[in-house]
Amino acid sequence: MVVFPEPHPALAALRLAVVGHVEWVTFLALEQLPAAGTVSHATAFREEPAGAAAVAAVQLARLTGRPVRFYTALGTDAIGRQAADRLIALGLDLQVVWRDAPTRRGVSVVDAAGERTITIYGERLAPAASDPLPWGDLSQCDGVFVTAADPEALVCCRRARVLTATPRLRLPVLEASGVSCDALIGSALDPAEAIPDGALSRPPRLRIATEGAAGGWSDPGGRFAAVPLDAPPVDSYGCGDSFAAGVTAGLAAGWSPAAAIALGARCGAACAGVFGPYTALVCPP
Repeated sequence: MVVFPEPHPALAALRLAVVGHVEWVTFLALEQLPAAGTVSHATAFREEPAGAAAVAAVQLARLTGRPVRFYTALGTDAIGRQAADRLIALGLDLQVVWRDAPTRRGVSVVDAAGERTITIYGERLAPAASDPLPWGDLSQCDGVFVTAADPEALVCCRRARVLTATPRLRLPVLEASGVSCDALIGSALDPAEAIPDGALSRPPRLRIATEGAAGGWSDPGGRFAAVPLDAPPVDSYGCGDSFAAGVTAGLAAGWSPAAAIALGARCGAACAGVFGPYTALVCPP
């Protein structure tokens, strides 16, 4: 049985969904990243279905206190089945298409300072509009966050009242869809999430770039601050994805961009205080 935190009244009635990919991630905590030729011993270990979409979906379920519909693709291997069971246990309304391919995997190593290094291996499995998933239901959603899809699926996602996405959705997909997002949320510190100015013929209404402990910036809006941590950071894995979930929930509730970003910052800060992405529970004040 999934136990949710007490939801905020402005978020509890939201109908939210996430569309994207899953990675089965092995999390290792080390005192410091290993040097070449050395043997290291982990101080902590866990495995979870993770990746941007999964982390954001779980955070949204906790913010609203209700299951969040999650459209994804998984391999038919044992890892894929295990991931599906765990995502359902985490409170997601899982809508999955099964691929005859291995489920993507990864390793996240975090040092004593809380900074993680991620290695991913395998093909990113993404849902497509041609898959037998309930795409029509997205038109009834207040907000949808997207991390992986084909252009036609992104058109389906645009039928939601609010559409947010990560730049990892990839520029060709954004362009080919002809869709403009309400918010494009990414990391200013990750070159893979950089989209040059003018690269999109239909730019997002709001562009947000995070900078870890330095906060970040939005256009329009300018710079914003990170939420100070009560203790040293434990693990930065999932902080940006939790931030994106908070922003999505706030915008879907009709909050101002500044208020939505503030909620996102609280979600990201809470995630930094735990090992792996799923322990922290965050509710708005």
